[in-house]
Amino acid sequence: MQEDIRIGLVQLEAKVGETRKNLKQILHWTEKASKQGVKMLCFPESALHGYSPKDALEIGNTIDSQEIRELKECASDLDLILLVGMVEKTERGQKPYLSQIIIYPNRDPAVYRKVHLGRSEKAYFMPGSEFPVFEAKGVRFAVGICWDWHFPEMATIYSLKGAELLFAPHASPVVAGDRKEIWKRYLGTRAYDNSVYLAACNLVGANNRGQEFSGGALVFGPKGETIAESFNTAESLDNQDNHEQLITLEISAQRINNLRNTERVSMKDSFFLADRQKELYREIIELDVFRGNRT
Repeated sequence: MQEDIRIGLVQLEAKVGETRKNLKQILHWTEKASKQGVKMLCFPESALHGYSPKDALEIGNTIDSQEIRELKECASDLDLILLVGMVEKTERGQKPYLSQIIIYPNRDPAVYRKVHLGRSEKAYFMPGSEFPVFEAKGVRFAVGICWDWHFPEMATIYSLKGAELLFAPHASPVVAGDRKEIWKRYLGTRAYDNSVYLAACNLVGANNRGQEFSGGALVFGPKGETIAESFNTAESLDNQDNHEQLITLEISAQRINNLRNTERVSMKDSFFLADRQKELYREIIELDVFRGNRT
């Protein structure tokens, strides 16, 4: 990283079928974040359109839609980078993607398309096929969406490609369990093993289709420690005014640069990937899940 950067994460309530209303809220929180000095702001999975796989064909947009142009104008006016979850329609009439669009203030948008689809998503979406790393504001960053983060190889690929900051936008419903407890089981490990910052956020509230989302925003440091968090209580979920929240924090360039220095002299500054024996790992792409019977 070239210098410290202030990032922001939003817990957003996104209504299915109310794209203009969702856009208005995204713009609202972007203006608030800008006033706090945020230069990179991440919204949850499908924040622009709401999350409802069975409605995907009807609610999505292409990345050259009017809503994306308005987001680009906002990013340019405020000089920050937006990462916004959306249902991305394709021009060829295929199933849409679950995408996170990266909107820069001074160049064309980029996009990450969710690679690992959940079982309930496969009938409605196309999977992505790339693990792109982006660079802006002096930081290399990448995105994985929700279910993606259950596959540890993804974070490793990103780190090996130079990513220093990983974003994890989610659309995790209340029925999935305690989001804080679940994230701390594995997302901190992704950060620790790969010496990266990892920032997660989730949808919150109702989606107009009978689902409730639990919210949550959490940032892990490159040693897997929690450095910022915000989670709704049961009481706040009953209060419409407290549904949506923004957290911001400044992440340290020196901290991660020290870890990425392969000439380190202390074990506490180990960049584990620098010492791996990759020639022994071919089995990971050859083996399938073991299904043998125990005797």
